[in-house]
Amino acid sequence: MAREHDPSAPEDHTLADSLLAEPEETVELGPEPEPTPPSGRVKGLGRVFRGNRAVWITALVAAICLVGGLLVGRFVLSPADAAARASAPNPGYITVAVEYGELSNDVTLRGQVGYADAVEVKLAASELADASVATGHVPDVGDELDAGDIALEIAGRPVFVLPGQLPAYRTLRMGMSGPDVSQLKKALNALDIKAGKGDTFDETLAEAIRQLYTDSGYTAAVDADAAAGVRAARESVRQADEGITAARKALRDAGAPSSAVKKQWNNQVNAANREVTVAKKAWDAARDAEPADPVAIASAKAAWENAKDNVALVKAQRKEALKKPDTSDQKAALKAAEQRRTDAGKELTKAKKAALPFLPAAEVLYLTELPRRVDQVLIERGGVISGPVMSVSGATVELSGSAANSDAKLLTIGDEAFFELPDGTEHRAVISKIEPDPGGGRATITFAPDPLETEMIQQIQGSNVRVKVAVGATEGKVLSVPFAALTAGPGGESRVEVVEGDPRDENATTRLVVVTPGLAAGGYVEVTPTEGQLKEGDLVVVGA
Repeated sequence: MAREHDPSAPEDHTLADSLLAEPEETVELGPEPEPTPPSGRVKGLGRVFRGNRAVWITALVAAICLVGGLLVGRFVLSPADAAARASAPNPGYITVAVEYGELSNDVTLRGQVGYADAVEVKLAASELADASVATGHVPDVGDELDAGDIALEIAGRPVFVLPGQLPAYRTLRMGMSGPDVSQLKKALNALDIKAGKGDTFDETLAEAIRQLYTDSGYTAAVDADAAAGVRAARESVRQADEGITAARKALRDAGAPSSAVKKQWNNQVNAANREVTVAKKAWDAARDAEPADPVAIASAKAAWENAKDNVALVKAQRKEALKKPDTSDQKAALKAAEQRRTDAGKELTKAKKAALPFLPAAEVLYLTELPRRVDQVLIERGGVISGPVMSVSGATVELSGSAANSDAKLLTIGDEAFFELPDGTEHRAVISKIEPDPGGGRATITFAPDPLETEMIQQIQGSNVRVKVAVGATEGKVLSVPFAALTAGPGGESRVEVVEGDPRDENATTRLVVVTPGLAAGGYVEVTPTEGQLKEGDLVVVGA
């Protein structure tokens, strides 16, 4: 029990009294002074420190020596201790615990997120253009190019987008044939422009090309020299037609008399017959006259006989005049004129075919899997074209990465894969294409993700993600151990060694468990015990 302080008592307390005294208040040091304790108390403590300074210094030195000794004992080793620590540890087993859970063998790779089939588009000026200058139809990033659209206008000439696998490697004209012609017909037919079938460039295809250009407000390409040839051929046809007309007239004129000529000769014969009638009447009148005049009678008779002779003459002349003439020369001339017309017509047909619309190689851009999205535009209106003008890709998103050929052999088209979205969720994809490297390098693996929202596509476009493909997995949870835990028994069976007790104890015992190995993945292998007991957490030996 603390003693009460007597203010009137003398202040020469002993050290023991001071130490045994139970303080009534705790004195704290701080920036702000505390309320002053009773003056007698302060003076008593001051006397303790002042009167026993040597004792306190000795205690402080002892404490410092104690701490120093502990530190030296901690870091300074004796030769015996050092030798003990350098010696080999007590013999024991290196073990790993048996695990229980699902085991899967995965192929992991990095994949670039982008739109499918990204390609750079390189265009050149048409053979009809004077310069390689972009004059219109410059797309914006994000635009879609579909069949029949115009990718770009170069020097006033359009570049049409059409579906196809083959590039436009030549200008297509009348009479040409090949797979590129067949591809063009198929593309135009898909646009509801009747282009016919087959692989030959014919008039139907030429007219289809004309319609393609006309529907877009352009004029189809036509050979200028062929157009001049058409004009010349048409003039030849006109002249041949005139020659036929003249030859027919000449034949007609040289042929059988016309009805008018026949009528004219018949009129002459009739007139001669009338003269005979008149002369006969005059002769009869002369014979009946009184008195008879022999001279007049003889003269009238002579006139009658002359009239009859004249009829015979006119008839002979009519017969000669109406006789069918020889018109072989006129007929030959007409035949020659008709042949010239036939030849001129053939030349005109040939010229017209040569002047039909054709498709310049530079005025068509074949792309697969339309529509395509414009990812980048490298040209502006008025710019001179040199190199790529834009980059386009498919309208669908894909992942593309690479894997070692050895890993690629474990994959098949249609395998499921998963990658992580920006929000942390896993998204499913399937392998759509595997392209091994013939040189033994890395294979290109293409994945088709499940549908994504437009906003999510914008977030992951161009990003690099980790893609995991499970190439093998257990059906549910299984026991698994490291590869190093498996050993071969005398009969070739697989087994593991299980430690009983503490593996650090050199006297610890072990037992062998025969197992059947299963799926291997990530350095672990599935095991099924066939002889002996094995459970999760058992310690199997992987080394000693």
